[in-house]
Amino acid sequence: GTQVLLDAARECGVRRFLQVSTDEVLGSLPEDETAYFTENSAFAPNSPYAASKAAAEHLVRAAHHTFGLDTVVTRCGNNYGPRQFPEKFLPLALSNAMNDEPIPLYGDGQNVRDWIYVMDHCRAILLALRQGHAGAVYNIGARNEHRNIEVAESLLDALGKPRSLIRFVKDRLGHDRRYAIDPSRAESELGWRPLETWESGLRKTIAWYQENSRWIERARSGAYRDYYKQQYGTEVGAA
Repeated sequence: GTQVLLDAARECGVRRFLQVSTDEVLGSLPEDETAYFTENSAFAPNSPYAASKAAAEHLVRAAHHTFGLDTVVTRCGNNYGPRQFPEKFLPLALSNAMNDEPIPLYGDGQNVRDWIYVMDHCRAILLALRQGHAGAVYNIGARNEHRNIEVAESLLDALGKPRSLIRFVKDRLGHDRRYAIDPSRAESELGWRPLETWESGLRKTIAWYQENSRWIERARSGAYRDYYKQQYGTEVGAA
């Protein structure tokens, strides 16, 4: 898919091609909190999804160096915010908790992710598109590292729900232990900073889902129920 888009961009004279990538292409960091992903970190994808995103980055880089196509790549961590489909961990946990349903946590719940509010990520993408250097890569992160169990506990506490709703399930294959992004280049070259803290972004996210319960119920119907059972080994709403 990426190669098709790159070919079309060259044929149509697109002025700049921006590839939205992921920190997953860089693999897993040790739990030592002094280690962070930079733009120069080596590729080490550990899942088929991450490998496909790494391959896409290589194609973008090749198009820039071989054909002179003006390209920019951004890599971000875990997005959260309004309208996120509940297959993702935070809206899944939030929608389950709102319905007094168990929150499934893979493994021991200690996996660390770097969270960024969706509008902060969107602003960074626009800045990279407009001001980024041709051929550059920018890591986009809000310096919000949290263990999955901490995220679940934060949601439950904010909703006034018991932490006993947390249920540990079998870990998924290729589950990286820790992601953490150093966004220094985006901060210095693009002048980007996140506007939301973890706490303020979480409040906005919770408020949106509470005000849009009908949207959640529609999202949780149909094929999502089959996906949920396949991933977590239980039905949506099962105790």
